[in-house]
Amino acid sequence: MTPSKLYIIPIELTDVSVIDPLFTILAQCFRLNTALYRKPIALDRAYDPKRNQYYSSEILAQIINDPPPDAFRVLGVVGLDIYIPVLTYLYGEAQFKGLGALTSTFRLNPGFYGNPEDPHLLQDRLVKEAVHEVGHTYGLIHCSHPACVMSSSTYIEDVDEKTASFCKSCHERLAAFPLRQESPL
Repeated sequence: MTPSKLYIIPIELTDVSVIDPLFTILAQCFRLNTALYRKPIALDRAYDPKRNQYYSSEILAQIINDPPPDAFRVLGVVGLDIYIPVLTYLYGEAQFKGLGALTSTFRLNPGFYGNPEDPHLLQDRLVKEAVHEVGHTYGLIHCSHPACVMSSSTYIEDVDEKTASFCKSCHERLAAFPLRQESPL
């Protein structure tokens, strides 16, 4: 079977509808069919009580373990605060040229910063970060073009300033990447 789908896995989301735009946008960006996939994740294995955060690499490892046979990519969307040991927090993490990516809505939510809840702004930010992280699974690196979706986002203002689109250079690199491959299984 040739892997041909990008599966989106919701994890601990208070409102699962936040991921609705991802199905269409990711399908268009990466020319893959998208589908919802529910998978149990042992979050207790990722939780660090000293930080009151979840280790993203552990969640990502669980996401990519035993994917559906037609999965070309998997994206987890988690509603928890995530980190890696060398950074205070993350908006997402991905396997470079790999199967999986993870994004978090926790710090993308305007309410986190004391602002009024804004579901549209949250979805806009989530789309950008989801495209960004899935872009890494295709071998795209951080881009120096500030409006490119592949530009690095250290702060929420960086997320807001970039677009959900690839710059010309990143688009060309993505177009050169094989979008489907034979399953190694």
